[in-house]
Amino acid sequence: MSDTEMMTLLGVLNDKRKHVLDTLEGLDDEALRRPVLPSGWTCLGLVHHLALDDEKFWFRAVAAGERAAIEEILSSEDDAWDPAPEKSAQEIFALYRKESGLSDAILAGTAPDAPLRWWPHFFDGWRYDNLREVVLHVITETATHAGHLDAVRELIDGKQRLVIT
Repeated sequence: MSDTEMMTLLGVLNDKRKHVLDTLEGLDDEALRRPVLPSGWTCLGLVHHLALDDEKFWFRAVAAGERAAIEEILSSEDDAWDPAPEKSAQEIFALYRKESGLSDAILAGTAPDAPLRWWPHFFDGWRYDNLREVVLHVITETATHAGHLDAVRELIDGKQRLVIT
């Protein structure tokens, strides 16, 4: 595994992160907090989920074994999908950018085939073996949620990220 592979994976992940943020650009606080689909999640809730359940969980806790991140995850009673109402949209976007930056630092300094440093006890019966598998999982998760946001944004105000003619 070469540095080129990790840089390629990181480039794809960063493109998907940008897709998420670009899709929400220009929405006001009311639109960001309004549930649009029957499941009830909000755009801000989805970004908060990506920050905590993907970036922080998979990279800081699972990949790097960062004790503080693990303890925060295990002790948290918060629902990542439902951020506290007092958290501003700017704070949630900043958290996503911060966690993404911390993830990037881990990825830049770790080989794709590096073993994982922690595995949660609540995942029974399956396991990823290395950082590459985790990165591919987070790319998939981020891309999937970016697509969700594309559809929700179109329902909110008709804006399409990619206009099909």
